Amino acid sequence: MIEGQEDVTWEDWVALARACEEHGVESLFRSDHYLSVEGRGERGSLDAWATLAALAGITSTVRLGTLVSPATFRHPSELAKVVATVDQVSGGRIEVGMGTGWSEPEHEAFGFPFPPLGERMAVLEEQLQVVSGQWAGGPFSFEGRHYTIKDLDAHPKPVQRPRPPLIMGGSGGPRSLRLAARWCDEYNTVYKTAAECAEVRRNLDEACRREGRDPIPLSLMTGWLAGEDRAELLDRAGRLAEWRGQGGKAEDFLRELPGSWLAGTLEELDGRLVELADAGVERVMLQHLLHRDLDAVEEIGRRWGLASTR
Repeated sequence: MIEGQEDVTWEDWVALARACEEHGVESLFRSDHYLSVEGRGERGSLDAWATLAALAGITSTVRLGTLVSPATFRHPSELAKVVATVDQVSGGRIEVGMGTGWSEPEHEAFGFPFPPLGERMAVLEEQLQVVSGQWAGGPFSFEGRHYTIKDLDAHPKPVQRPRPPLIMGGSGGPRSLRLAARWCDEYNTVYKTAAECAEVRRNLDEACRREGRDPIPLSLMTGWLAGEDRAELLDRAGRLAEWRGQGGKAEDFLRELPGSWLAGTLEELDGRLVELADAGVERVMLQHLLHRDLDAVEEIGRRWGLASTR
């Protein structure tokens, strides 16, 4: 999981995608932001879906997706069309994270509407229905409070049938769980411990039961800082502290990271990942902020990637 708004250039994306494919990392996700969320206005951000479309054309195995595309950025018909396009280009390797959007300064700067959360949730619910309907077979009509679609039979459809996976991004609140249980294929929560994930898992299962569905997968996106040994871990901690504009010692930075982060040696993180699996988490999106450190990508693939025998 790469924070694309933090000065990830096209050359960086190409290198990351090639490293994922070379080392067996199954999926490469990116955020969908236009401004740095670290408050660093000088950092550039390529458009999420334009980036994924370009990567789709130069890769062959890695799955690609967003975590998450805000409902405030695009009309759902446009999102459904661009996703279908990128799914065609990739040969069926696209996943779509959707959420309400949260960064008010970003919306204000670009002129995107930023209504209260309740209204953004209502917009998101309609978008989930429009996107799903546009990918389905045959004509589709929809009339909601925010969108009206009339006899739309959009072609081409996505390669993946019945559709590319829809991932709901949220913090585990009841409304987002309900929307995921009703409309989505996976629920992704952020920055949570194993105990917190277990609670989300229970609540998600209950939401699915109420919708008459089997449980859907739960995934976690969280901070990642790892090393083969303590020395390498501290080296990366120091570089990440510098990237964040924080001084002090690497040991102090590492100690002050939230408990929800996966930070430690690779051997230590084996145990943390087992704890998350036991809590009901089916996959983890590792937020790799030192995005030019391709050795870290190699380590992930070697230890937990598709070719791993562990």
